[in-house]
Amino acid sequence: MIFRHAYNSSGALVISGMKEKNVAGILALFLGGFGVHRFYLGQTGLGIFYMLFFWFPVMWIVGLIDAIAFFSMDNEKFDRKYNRELLYRREQERNYDYRDDEAMRRMERYERRRESRSERSYYRPKKHNTPKRQSSPSRAKKPANPYKSTGVQKFKDYDYNGAIADFKKALKIEPRDVATHFNIACAYSISEQPEEAFRHLDLAVQFGFNDFEKIREHDKLAYLRIQDEFEDFAKNGFRLPGNEAASAPPASSNKQGMPAEEEVEDHSHLLEQLKQLGELREKGLLTEEEFAIQKKRLLG
Repeated sequence: MIFRHAYNSSGALVISGMKEKNVAGILALFLGGFGVHRFYLGQTGLGIFYMLFFWFPVMWIVGLIDAIAFFSMDNEKFDRKYNRELLYRREQERNYDYRDDEAMRRMERYERRRESRSERSYYRPKKHNTPKRQSSPSRAKKPANPYKSTGVQKFKDYDYNGAIADFKKALKIEPRDVATHFNIACAYSISEQPEEAFRHLDLAVQFGFNDFEKIREHDKLAYLRIQDEFEDFAKNGFRLPGNEAASAPPASSNKQGMPAEEEVEDHSHLLEQLKQLGELREKGLLTEEEFAIQKKRLLG
């Protein structure tokens, strides 16, 4: 979902679709007994309750109290209470910076290089005295996977369920495609489906993905990194338990042939995730209880 931004006369950023506290206050003041302001705020059930008992004078008094509360409420507090989802999506849109586009471009460059290498190994070099061979349909360049590009576009438009559906179709055509496995893992992570996200990351690594730092830092995999099983997944070479760990270079040794000292565990990614949780709490996107639960998972 894409929101259109504009600026009001005071220079404040306004997103079309956001609820305005002054509008809610006016509706509560004049039509409060009918619960119109509750329908405006998306509280349909409460609005129906107002309509069922609008002939009672107390409902109009409650509407007047609501109007006073809206007019006296701070804009930031009103947005956190009634525009929380829109603010969260605006934050997602703001955080979707060049790094996501760069990640997609890197995946596409990797895919083009892989296809180029496969084509070079498929065709034999021509002899100087042989006539020019006619191109045959069997050796023509295979068409691009249409579901892969549509899945990426839906992913950028925050239609994660649609992106997952297209990525699944793309994998039926190219089941060993590394970029598609990584992208669908990101979509599953944002949709809070960790089992499928882990499975597709495992397949991406199995088929050649080795940018493990991206798994530890990519914004779209943040939900996956706070799961209890992520550390075991990472220690197993970003493979699921029971699968062979990704091949790694042998342990280094000193001049006497003794094993080198074990490296100190890097906690930088853990600190980064705690920082991100703190920022979400400060912006009102996480409650104190949700923050405590996620922090306990990270430090547990």
